[in-house]
Amino acid sequence: MLGPGDPAPDFTAVDDAGRSVRLSDFRGRPVVLYFYPKDYTPGCTAEACHFRDRHADLEALGAVVLGVSPDPPQTHQGFRQRHRLPFRLLADPDRSLAAAYGVRRDLPVIGRFVPLVDRVTFVIGPDGRILGVLRGIPPNRHAEKALELLQGELQVPTKRG
Repeated sequence: MLGPGDPAPDFTAVDDAGRSVRLSDFRGRPVVLYFYPKDYTPGCTAEACHFRDRHADLEALGAVVLGVSPDPPQTHQGFRQRHRLPFRLLADPDRSLAAAYGVRRDLPVIGRFVPLVDRVTFVIGPDGRILGVLRGIPPNRHAEKALELLQGELQVPTKRG
């Protein structure tokens, strides 16, 4: 299980536009890498929309947001357009990226295993090390918690309303 202080596994994946993306391309910037089970489901849509709504705040800290699910690039493209998501979605059809981050699990169902992806967000520092792992929280709290973690790590004053 990956945790704070561990190096984030580098990867190459295809985004919703069919472009190749490598984690190492973002070295020097914080990265919010969130794994989710499936486009267009209620929880995953809520999570994506909350990342959309907090994207400007995350971007103001220099952070890159990347969403990852097993869906193909074409499905990601429609999902991203429908919900006006300003960040890239990465395809992980064989769930190898999820496995590298320890968020893939195989559920036994009627004599076979069904691979699933857990809802987990990794906040990765500019040096490529994991700053925090967010799991077991509601989908609509991942963006806020990632923002709070980055503000604390980067020692940015929070806005009080």
